[in-house]
Amino acid sequence: MYVNKTKAKFTKEVDISDEIYPKGEDGHFDYENPLVEISELFYWRKHPDLHGWMEELYRAKGGTERSFNGDQVVLTEEDLDELKITVLTGNLPRTSGFFFGESDRERDFEDLRFVEEGKKAIKEGYTIYYDSSW
Repeated sequence: MYVNKTKAKFTKEVDISDEIYPKGEDGHFDYENPLVEISELFYWRKHPDLHGWMEELYRAKGGTERSFNGDQVVLTEEDLDELKITVLTGNLPRTSGFFFGESDRERDFEDLRFVEEGKKAIKEGYTIYYDSSW
C-alpha cells in the first residue's frame, strides 16, 4: 500500500493505470517503464483499515473494480482533510482480508504524518494517488 506523487495531471480520479503505464504487446501494463515520472511519497505495510478507507473513497469517486487491488485513486486536499478527521476520531472502517494483518490506533501518528506530507506535495504542484496493490 503506497502513495505516489507525479507532476502529471490525469483525466480521471480512479483507475489511472492507462495514464501511467504503457501496455506491452501482450496487452498487460508494463510497470517497469512508466509513461510519467513517479516517485513514492508514502508506504504502509499491513494497514487494512486505511486500505478500507481508500477503497470507500475509490468507490465514491466512481471506481468499479470488484477487487480493490492494483487500482489507483487520486487524492485531493479535501480527501486528506477528511482522512485526518477520520483518523483523529478513530473511525477508519474495520477491514480484514487475506495477507492484511491488523490495524491499530498506534498507526494514527504515521497516518497524520502522511496527511501533512500529502498536502505539502499537492501544494508543490504534485498529483498524489493511492495504489491499492497489496
